[in-house]
Amino acid sequence: MDLSILDQIPLMGQETASDALENAVILAQQGEKYGYKRIWFAEHHGSESLASAAPEIVIGQVAARTNQIKVGSGGIMMMHYSPLKIAEVFKTLEAFYPGRIDLGLGRAPGGDRNAIFALSEGKVPQLDTLYDKIDTIQSFLKNELPTNELYRYTPAAPFIETRPSNWLLGSSGDSALQAATKGMGYSYAQFFSGQMNPDAFEIYNSRFVPSEFMPEKKLSVAFYALACESEEEARYYELPYAIFKMQLARGKRLGKFLTAEEAANYPLTEIDQAVIEKVREGHIVGTPKFVAEKLNSYKENYGFDEAMIITITDPQEVRLESYRLIAEQLQE
Repeated sequence: MDLSILDQIPLMGQETASDALENAVILAQQGEKYGYKRIWFAEHHGSESLASAAPEIVIGQVAARTNQIKVGSGGIMMMHYSPLKIAEVFKTLEAFYPGRIDLGLGRAPGGDRNAIFALSEGKVPQLDTLYDKIDTIQSFLKNELPTNELYRYTPAAPFIETRPSNWLLGSSGDSALQAATKGMGYSYAQFFSGQMNPDAFEIYNSRFVPSEFMPEKKLSVAFYALACESEEEARYYELPYAIFKMQLARGKRLGKFLTAEEAANYPLTEIDQAVIEKVREGHIVGTPKFVAEKLNSYKENYGFDEAMIITITDPQEVRLESYRLIAEQLQE
């Protein structure tokens, strides 16, 4: 089982955006040392909690300061951008770092209704043509002109000899089928809901068609995981993220993540405690042995190829140590 990293670039406590972005670079550098195969950066707009508004810029910075780890988007939110622009950005990245760039595409907005319309300058997004956008993007990435009337006259520059790998983010049978038939990797975000979708996995695995963007099927599942020397310690450092998800589910406007100390002192009602316990059911938190056994059990039961780990906590040293402990335990 390959191990990879998903980074939403969280802002913790009193951190500035510069702090959070530098932490993203350090995480990539350490992840490379620990043996993680790839690191992806999410796209979120209008957020005070996350500094991941422009993953394509972060990808370039991180690729420049690492040596071999694959770097990509998890994902680029297609509804906001022209296929031509997406292709040109990722062809440029691929030209700089051949064989190291992943283009992960998502259909979600990465922001609220206001962000959607602000990004589209008030126009209504064409949500029913997102899968068609993938076809257009892939034509551009192959240095071909798409058949689409709007894009058929303008090639995507620069012309490159290699291709960024292509991935589709999703959670349904429909997205799994699209990823399979378009020759893309399929990335499933278990950490969103805490649930798995074996039907989607079966569709992807059984219908996959190889392509120059993905010669062999690649099914990745993203989990929230955190490992410490003891379960009690791990639960302590998990709490800032659990409180964040509780507030998110209630539709509250969110600021920076709490530090571990702030979370430990945060006033929680009995209802809050019950919600947090429910949230925690979808997380993989405990000793390194427990986390590794849980990930291996998921793999045996669901047959994915890669576990992508997202860990949000404070301080950064605990976060890095968790990634190290998980990697070392799984490599034993």
